Amino acid sequence: MIAVSVYVTHRRRRLDRVRAMRAVRAALRAERVQTGQVTVIGISDSVCRRMNRRFLGHDYTTDVISFPLGTSGTLEGEVYVNLDRAHAQAREYGVTPGHEAARLVIHGTLHLAGYDDRTTAKARRMRRREDQILSRVFPRRSRTGRS
Repeated sequence: MIAVSVYVTHRRRRLDRVRAMRAVRAALRAERVQTGQVTVIGISDSVCRRMNRRFLGHDYTTDVISFPLGTSGTLEGEVYVNLDRAHAQAREYGVTPGHEAARLVIHGTLHLAGYDDRTTAKARRMRRREDQILSRVFPRRSRTGRS
């Protein structure tokens, strides 16, 4: 069983909890993960920057941060989605904020499942996988203008 919890700490922006749960489950099913526990938290730009600085040593904001928490053989983790960046990127790519937030949830979940995007080739592979999974969450409009 895949347990998913969704919380929002952002004061103004919302995250569709049902869609976020579907995105996590779709990503994990695509990776053939049958059991796990994932918590998704919608945060602000300022909270994201503080977390990135404190836990990862990067003094900038980002769109999503994932923290694996499980022991070997158990997928467990947290995915922090920057809802301010999701809104800005949605405008940039011509999609809805919900669509972009779902992409970020999927991206973070794929990191928990072992994906790495530190090289161009790995980032391209991860983007293709995101597109495939996103098409399951948004069957009619799966593609963004992103490359």
